[in-house]
Amino acid sequence: MLDLLPEHVWHEPNYRWLNPFSKSGVFLREIATRLLDGLEAWEPDFLARREHIFRNMLYGAAITEMTGIISRRSVYCTADASSAYSVVRFDDPDGNIPYVPSTHDFNADGRCRLCNGPRDLERGDMRENYAYSFIHGTYPTEELADMKFDVIVGNPPYQIDSDGNTRTMPVYQKFVERAIEMDPRYVLMITPSRWFTGGLGLDEFRARMIADRHLSNLVDNPKLFDCFPGVEIKGGVSYFLWDRDHDGDCEFSTRVNGKIISTMTRDLRAGDGVLMRDNLAASIVEKVRARSLPTVEARFAPQVPFGFRTNYGGASDEPFSGGIPLVYGNKVGYVRPDQLERLHDWVDRWKVLIPKAGDGHGREISYVLGEPIALAPGSACTQTYLIAASFDSEEETRNYANYMATKLYRFLVLQRKVTQDLTSDRFRFVPMLDMTRPWTDGQLYDYFNLTDDERRYVESSIAPRGVNWSLDSPIPASHLPGGSKYKPGKSADADDED
Repeated sequence: MLDLLPEHVWHEPNYRWLNPFSKSGVFLREIATRLLDGLEAWEPDFLARREHIFRNMLYGAAITEMTGIISRRSVYCTADASSAYSVVRFDDPDGNIPYVPSTHDFNADGRCRLCNGPRDLERGDMRENYAYSFIHGTYPTEELADMKFDVIVGNPPYQIDSDGNTRTMPVYQKFVERAIEMDPRYVLMITPSRWFTGGLGLDEFRARMIADRHLSNLVDNPKLFDCFPGVEIKGGVSYFLWDRDHDGDCEFSTRVNGKIISTMTRDLRAGDGVLMRDNLAASIVEKVRARSLPTVEARFAPQVPFGFRTNYGGASDEPFSGGIPLVYGNKVGYVRPDQLERLHDWVDRWKVLIPKAGDGHGREISYVLGEPIALAPGSACTQTYLIAASFDSEEETRNYANYMATKLYRFLVLQRKVTQDLTSDRFRFVPMLDMTRPWTDGQLYDYFNLTDDERRYVESSIAPRGVNWSLDSPIPASHLPGGSKYKPGKSADADDED
């Protein structure tokens, strides 16, 4: 990460460096190592140089009391920066890396106005409340209020929530926004890459980052476990350099297995509301969109197409006269027509369903989507499935299901999808073609004039995917006893399709 910074920063004795969410002290320690070399010409005396760097240039804020102890031991070689064992002896035991206790500011809904953390994070004085000082207004402290920091760097906390909460809230964007707000010369941070296309509560942050012309470099690490072995961060992670004096396109790089495999300077705004994380893919998308065709996004039904959410409990387990089959994630129930809240006329249309959760784990070869279901008229479905399209004929349904299974279709979806969750806007790059005829990948490559390299890239990126054919019945055989999806004894919508 530090290699993204321009070389001159290591020779600037008046720069101040800040890691406002120090965990292990590794950033400040590595910065100190580089400055000790870079400032040798400015101050040849090692002890004087070290004194200046540690006392006047390096600052941090620990995220907990424990990480404060760890960070000071890492940077100063002792937890007590005022002791004789410290590489630079401070008057304050915390040195320049304090832990500053803070409090949440809860609203009527029990969420902190500053970080969105839940009220039950406050568990008494003896337990951490994770009210991070940098985004709760207590750091920089009053003593540092007038100090101007030149470089803000680090790895912020990624999420905040209490045990048992199923909607974990991202918090890293708060640290990024606060750092940029301080208007340093440079901001260098590593965060999850989910913000590229989605993430809970990240829409405004994504729009702001994509539009920010000061974003000079971004290095994406899409492969799971590549940066943090053993830590599953779905969608991968990325680090960026924000440069106050930069005004233009961003140098976007892809890093896999520790090596940069692709770099391109491009306008991040070209992704139509998302950040495309693949340079070669960006050129393929540009070719497809140059045709100015309508997109398949418009063919999708609402996310809860018939008004039945995932674990809808009002369906009968047994069929009855006039009952409509309701397709769950792994079984079929039966409902009355008057139980449908919307799209009543879609019951009797041919449909293609797609699991709302698909492959989102950062594999080198991805399925992207779950197996599409080509379904005869006569049934409805729960929110576990998206209705990708409905048709008047079996032929169009068959052709569209096969189209969804093509590698190019799923490759285009992948450019707007980081995690396993699907919404219709993830399909915005996929063109709606004539479905009265079938399409193969070879025909699609020819139609959009893809080069041999582009074809090979699509082929090598996307795994083969079949179709769950049910064109002779409104009930998929896979959902009945003995079928591949039928799982007796489990919640009907417990599993996603991978």
